[in-house]
Amino acid sequence: MRMRFATRAFLWSFIPFAILLACSFWVIQQRVQHTVRSGLRSSLREAHISMARLRQESELQNSRFLRIVAENPPLKAGLQLLLVHPKSASARLTLEDQLREIADTLSFDFLMVSNSDGVPLAGIIRIDDQLVAMGMHRMKPPQQGFFTLGANTYQLNSFPIDINEENIGILSIGERFDLAEFSTPTILTQNGEILRSSVPNASSAELESAVRGCGKQAECETNIAGEVYMTLAADTVNFGNGYTLRSLQSVDSISRPVQGVVREVFLIATLGALAAAAALSLFSSRSIVRPIAAVVSSLRQSEATGTLPSFQSTPASIHEIRELIESFTRAASAVQESRENLQRAYLEFIGSLAGALDARDDYTAGHSRRVSDYSCAIAEALNITGSELEVIRVGALLHDIGKIGVTDSVLRKPSRLTSEEMAEVQQHPSIGRRILEGVRGFQQYLPVVELHHENWDGTGYPLHLADVKVPLCARITHVADAYDAMTSARSYRSALSHEAAIRELKRCAGTQFDPEIVKALLRVDEVGKFARHARSTVPSPRLVSLPRATGEAS
Repeated sequence: MRMRFATRAFLWSFIPFAILLACSFWVIQQRVQHTVRSGLRSSLREAHISMARLRQESELQNSRFLRIVAENPPLKAGLQLLLVHPKSASARLTLEDQLREIADTLSFDFLMVSNSDGVPLAGIIRIDDQLVAMGMHRMKPPQQGFFTLGANTYQLNSFPIDINEENIGILSIGERFDLAEFSTPTILTQNGEILRSSVPNASSAELESAVRGCGKQAECETNIAGEVYMTLAADTVNFGNGYTLRSLQSVDSISRPVQGVVREVFLIATLGALAAAAALSLFSSRSIVRPIAAVVSSLRQSEATGTLPSFQSTPASIHEIRELIESFTRAASAVQESRENLQRAYLEFIGSLAGALDARDDYTAGHSRRVSDYSCAIAEALNITGSELEVIRVGALLHDIGKIGVTDSVLRKPSRLTSEEMAEVQQHPSIGRRILEGVRGFQQYLPVVELHHENWDGTGYPLHLADVKVPLCARITHVADAYDAMTSARSYRSALSHEAAIRELKRCAGTQFDPEIVKALLRVDEVGKFARHARSTVPSPRLVSLPRATGEAS
């Protein structure tokens, strides 16, 4: 019980602190996550701003190139020839040669000429470092934005071709679009379909599902390949035709190193804090448990001794525990006083009961008290003390309680008893047991009351037990009862002298009486504790010798 209470006291002191640490770690972790996300948003926004700036610079540079290229006289001449002869293969070939020459000179990847209505007329495109002519009847490249062909994506821009302020066509120039130019993982989509991606360890299907989950939100968080990603659309740049450029960054991969450092620092701090908390909780719990343990120890000692403890000093520094001990001390004193009063009443009751028994027969007045005294003297000679001696003393007082059930005509008959009357008298040990076994607290006296007429050789009554099968307390009372019966005068015989009674006990030792108990009586007699006087007798014709069951009539 002490360990369980000490453990509970320790846990109630320690667990709240541990919970506080866990909550603190969770708050710090959430703060780190929030800081990482804020940093990512800022980083992605800056990337998009840089992207927009680069696009503006690219468009400006392309505009300059386009203006220069659009003023190219051979290009204009070739365009005019094709406009005049739209179905002429040689005119188209001439224009394509002009475009190929411009692309080789200025390192363009895509060149296309359209009429003033935007209908493509001729174009060349760089595929695997080769400039090839485009089939205009199969391809419909836009004039602005992105154009995807096979594994290549091109970013396009256009400028008008004028002669004498009259627009005769449109020149479109493009360059390969490479996501490696961006510092953050990026995806290019068209109407939600992934065209290009630089996101590592992620399939197109996973990326499409993540983008679809974001819906029309420019900024959102999504899960890709088991990691949390933050994605931000380039809303500052319009690519047209359903094209969208999104930057993605893994929140987990960026926050993981930071969280690792936080965990390490927090682990060290937590271990130190937990050690301090454990020491403080242990000290606190012991300050509570120690005085209570002292009370419990005293109660265990009182359980062995049967007396409630009284604390002269209060071994607790805690006010509530000190009050508890003081209250318990007062209660113990009150219980002890009540117990002493009950004990006195109990002893008075036993004495009165024994006196009431003896009062039924003038010849046996004081018999129960004398048997109790003799039994205690013999028990002390056998080194019996304490509670066992008290059982013998009280049991001897009550040994004849069963004679309440024997009729006066039999109990006080002045002549010899018949066999039927003797059988009735021999029932008094069993009657005594039945009387006492229903009374709480009297069970310990039952062996004396029921078995004090059992003989050492098994010829006694009521159970015919022999030698050590008869409890020691009953064997002691049997000898003391026989001695007092022999030295007391009865209506049918005179009292024997002390010496005659001693000789009779010696003669019957080993048959009727336990020889060791008889020896103990003799030791008591040597120091003068048994009275050496003959009791007065009432003359009666029924004077008999005592060959065996000397004390049976007691």
